Amino acid sequence: MKIKAYLKPHCGWSNGVRAIMRKHGLEFEDIDIINVRANYEEMVRKSGQPLSPCVEIDGVMLADISGEEVENYMLANNLIKPSDAPVNVATNAGCSDAEHAAMQAKPVRFF
Repeated sequence: MKIKAYLKPHCGWSNGVRAIMRKHGLEFEDIDIINVRANYEEMVRKSGQPLSPCVEIDGVMLADISGEEVENYMLANNLIKPSDAPVNVATNAGCSDAEHAAMQAKPVRFF
């Protein structure tokens, strides 16, 4: 199975997708859409929309999707088997207020 995941480096939704990949021991390409503009443009072109995460599995694009939804898609299509393996983050949630605060850019000082 070939998996390309268009993700933000720090994002609750993106971390949920990564958690599902780890839970099922799946190899995937983690594509940074924040620091590499061409990756974001590729995601928009392939998915037809600007929201992330987007996950492409064997050529099928799942747009603006949570980790939970990715897992449900793979289970429904017999791409993975059910697993009770624990995950360390929410698989269907954005960042908490504390996580957003931690990601805020530091002030730029000119001196």
